[in-house]
Amino acid sequence: MAGIAVDAMPVTWVVHFLAIAGAVMVLVWNIHFRGGFAWESSDKSLIFNLHPVLMLIGLIIIGGEAIISYRSLPLKKEWKKLIHLVLHAIALILGIIGITAAFKYHNESSIANLYSIHSWMGIGVIVLYGTQWLYGFVIFFFPGGSLALRAESLPWHVLFGLFVYVLAVSTATLGFLEKLTFLEASGLAKYGSEAFLVNFTAIVTVLYGAFVIISALARRPPAEDDSGYTAIEG
Repeated sequence: MAGIAVDAMPVTWVVHFLAIAGAVMVLVWNIHFRGGFAWESSDKSLIFNLHPVLMLIGLIIIGGEAIISYRSLPLKKEWKKLIHLVLHAIALILGIIGITAAFKYHNESSIANLYSIHSWMGIGVIVLYGTQWLYGFVIFFFPGGSLALRAESLPWHVLFGLFVYVLAVSTATLGFLEKLTFLEASGLAKYGSEAFLVNFTAIVTVLYGAFVIISALARRPPAEDDSGYTAIEG
């Protein structure tokens, strides 16, 4: 897959900056404004607070860093492949825990599950993400497919990975909208500091996702030793 006419390295620094900004913002929101976290608590909202933090930092931020690892790390191809695989595994695990927290909150608060487009897309994303990781592990890592199978699979692995990531960012944005709508219906000031923080966190999430995609498709440095491999090889 040919890269777009943009050097990857400067774009990856923008990705790292937005990652830090997004992580700080979602933590400030859920710790300062929402009261923190708990897995077991009489205040069930503390259970839910794990959901946006783990989904954003896990599936979106760490998942995004996994995608651009082939562009941002000055390492040998095999090391970058391993880092790519491990970061995606961490992102997937955190995403599963984050979704479990949402179900736990709903069940313990007598709230119905899977009634919104955000929740439907969330389940779809985690299933597709897991399928993508498992396929990449088996074909590109262990036991590994034949050279012909790997060459044939790689473009589709790249395309499908980007598709799933775009879905993940879209789902996260819908989640911010849904949660803020509920909070405002419960009396949160529409132009208050918390509402602005949530909206700006969603904007940073979208920008982060956009720059991840640009980084993944951008040109590699001329000295890169991975000839024949794309930005997000499995």
